[in-house]
Amino acid sequence: MRITTKGQVTIPQDVRERAGLMPGTVVDFEIEAGVVRLTKATPGGGRRTRGQKLVESLRGGGDFKMSADEIVAQMRGAAADDG
Repeated sequence: MRITTKGQVTIPQDVRERAGLMPGTVVDFEIEAGVVRLTKATPGGGRRTRGQKLVESLRGGGDFKMSADEIVAQMRGAAADDG
């Protein structure tokens, strides 16, 4: 197996299946005594994705006093038969 100029390598399908590495799986690399080990990242540990960072930045930012039903009613405006 050869590493591409972009530093990529294809993990054989049987290895991915046995290790449970699905598309989108986050992995970590560890180097110990000259051996490189690829492991599944532990949930909540390590690097965060852009989506996770976005959700964290938005979390707790809303302080709405209206319920979801009230917001939807306001967005829709007055009903046609109300006026």
